[in-house]
Amino acid sequence: MARTLRNTATMNRLDSVRGSTSRSLVLRLQENRAPAWRDLVHLYSPLILYWARRAGLPDNECADVVQEVFRSVVANIRTFKKTSSRDTFRGWLRTITRNKVNDFFRRQGAVVDAIGGTEARIRMLQNADVDDELVGDPEEMAADHALFTRAIELIREDFQPHTWQAFWRVVVEGKSATEVASELNTRPGSVRVAKSRVLKRLREQLGETST
Repeated sequence: MARTLRNTATMNRLDSVRGSTSRSLVLRLQENRAPAWRDLVHLYSPLILYWARRAGLPDNECADVVQEVFRSVVANIRTFKKTSSRDTFRGWLRTITRNKVNDFFRRQGAVVDAIGGTEARIRMLQNADVDDELVGDPEEMAADHALFTRAIELIREDFQPHTWQAFWRVVVEGKSATEVASELNTRPGSVRVAKSRVLKRLREQLGETST
């Protein structure tokens, strides 16, 4: 239980990272940079796989749907753009995943499942509200937490140890800037700057910055 509460608190502190749509990862993808595609697959494959399984896709079909999602990203990344404050790269990937899962169930045609058949499953997926799905769902939170963990691993070497420690102790351990400043023999303002720098880089790595 303590670990669950800690993960929940960490995700709440990191929630602002999910707020807006990116230029960094997206821009690198639009420029067709190979490292950006590697980052995309590393960061988002497990999350897309989770979404596909959560939607009821058979395990033996999930890997193919993940590949279909990435093929769609390759074909459409140049058209992706932020049109409202609710738009996120993550949300765009989720929509593509939902569409690919719908395509799978349509191809099944006559297959009847436990909730009343393929058409019923498609209607359920189409009508589901993405934000409502996220609220209070421990599995969704765990999948998001794993996504942030992968992103953090990718950016850690971009920062000096002192900067990283300040970020980690405030955002992950939940300490105040004043506490961390005392521990690291620096000023609270410097801790806040370090936290902001790392969070900005994290948003960029995830494809969730607004510039």
